[in-house]
Amino acid sequence: MKKWLLSLLCAVAAHAIAAPSCQQFLPGAQWPVLANAKLAPKTHVLCYADFAVLHSGITHGPLWSAEHLTRSHVELAKDVARTNKFFEDDRLPQGEGATLADYRRSGYDRGHMSPAGNRWNPEAMAESFSLANVVPQNRENNRQVWARIETAVRRLTEKYGDAYVITGPLFVGSQLDTIGATRVFVPTQLYKVVYLPSTDTAFAVVVDNVATNRYDMRSVHDVERMTGMRFPGIPESAKDQRPGGLKGV
Repeated sequence: MKKWLLSLLCAVAAHAIAAPSCQQFLPGAQWPVLANAKLAPKTHVLCYADFAVLHSGITHGPLWSAEHLTRSHVELAKDVARTNKFFEDDRLPQGEGATLADYRRSGYDRGHMSPAGNRWNPEAMAESFSLANVVPQNRENNRQVWARIETAVRRLTEKYGDAYVITGPLFVGSQLDTIGATRVFVPTQLYKVVYLPSTDTAFAVVVDNVATNRYDMRSVHDVERMTGMRFPGIPESAKDQRPGGLKGV
């Protein structure tokens, strides 16, 4: 009886961690559904001021980071000073999160999933530097092609009024690189799913995590298959769209 009660309490506690109230950052206020059984254990949703993260205690980083951008937020973000103060999120269970030491001399940037450049108030800017919101990213990639993709998404938001953006890593292959004593998984690719409600348009961008200027435009259905994840808040009718490219990238 005691063991059953303990198991029940643990399940309730886990649910409380995994189901906070920040669904407003997701299309249709619906969580992505993680169908990949290998990544399902040790996942926790973390709510921040203007974005949300699904963190993995297996990869020691985010599986997705979600934000709802608006035209006014993008305009406000232009005047918010960047903090550059990365930190370990103490809401994660011991040993599940990356540490600052893991990234030292790793050769990788701490690549934001929900970008610092999108944060429209000082609290959100500071929170974006949580290690729960970053992955080991090739430096040239982070500072060039990926930065241009982030800028292009902001321009689309300004043009169409608002955008839901879900960004995350892909881990393809049986032999994955890791960094640090925590063994933080290094993504093989990065993806960004964009949904523009005003035009019912959705698409995805996928980039190899290497020094490259190349990016691939994919449909949302493509990324669902690649990630083992579903995005139920995006209309199924929009999930096969694939634009030719992103202006300015």
